[in-house]
This record gives sequence, structure tokens and C-alpha cells, in this order.
Amino acid sequence: MTDYAAATRYARALFEASLDGDLSSTEQDLATFAELLEEHAILSRALLNPAIPPSRKRAVVEAVLGKLPDCATVVRRLLLMLAERDRLALLPEVRDVFHDLLLDHRGIVHARVTTAEPLDPGRLAAITRTLETATGREVQLETAVDVGLVGGMVTRIGGTVFDGSVAHHITRLRQRFMTA
Repeated sequence: MTDYAAATRYARALFEASLDGDLSSTEQDLATFAELLEEHAILSRALLNPAIPPSRKRAVVEAVLGKLPDCATVVRRLLLMLAERDRLALLPEVRDVFHDLLLDHRGIVHARVTTAEPLDPGRLAAITRTLETATGREVQLETAVDVGLVGGMVTRIGGTVFDGSVAHHITRLRQRFMTA
């Protein structure tokens, strides 16, 4: 099983166990611990080092969780289980998958629009409304600029990409001329 598949299983289990509680605080607690690992190199090296036995890692995680008294019980259990199974390296992916599950649960979809130049607020609002109509969901829009697109835009919603850039059209025309 790939790391992403394993992270997805852990995130789904956490999500399902958290449905009766406060999903936002569960997400925040998970993110807090993940950020703690990212910000403290020594702690991260210790918890991710394969030479250190899982029992020691569990003890370290318990000690850290002792300093986080407000951490949700389901998050504590998950973190201790990841430590016991020597799978703490999955934590960033678990956090990301959990976030995606939470957005899906709330009827929100994440979209990324890349254009050749920055969009003005009016155009950005129009694109957001169009994407919300097309998906039937609330859209959380992220924008990026790539001058290599020449014009038009590339929209990514989940795993689907809609490439309406001038650069893409030129590439398709070039391919047609080469095959014709």
C-alpha cells in the first residue's frame, strides 16, 4: 500500500470518528501537531528516525501531548497509533486528506485558477460564481500567475484540469499541423 493510500485510510478513520464531535477542532489539533513537527527539527528527526524504536516514539508523543491538554481524544489516539506503528511520517498527508474530507463534508470544493496576469476582483468574483454554478458547491478559489500561458486560464478542480490557455491552444495547433 502506498503512503498516500495509508494516509487516506487514517484520515478517513479520524474523520468518521470525529463526526459526532467538532470537526474543526479535530482538524486544528491535527494541524497543530503536524506544524509542531515541521517547526522543531530535533523532534521531527527523533520521531521520524527509523532507528528509534516505536515504543520510544510513543513515549515522546505522549510527552508532547501532555503539553497540549486541549487536544481532542480522537487526535491523541491517532497520533499514539501512528507512533506505535512507526507511521508518523504520514502525518502531513493525513492532515491534508482530512482537510479535503472536511471541505467535501461542508460542500466546498477547492479550485485553482492560473492566468497570464493577475485577475481583478470583479473578474475573480465572476469566475467564482461560474465555478459554483458548474459544480453546485461553494468554491474556495486560489489564484496563481504564469506568464507562460500567454492568455486565457487553466482551472484545476480536484483532479480535473480545464486548460483554456493560449499556450495550450498553440500546442494543439502545432500537433495538428505535424500530424496532417
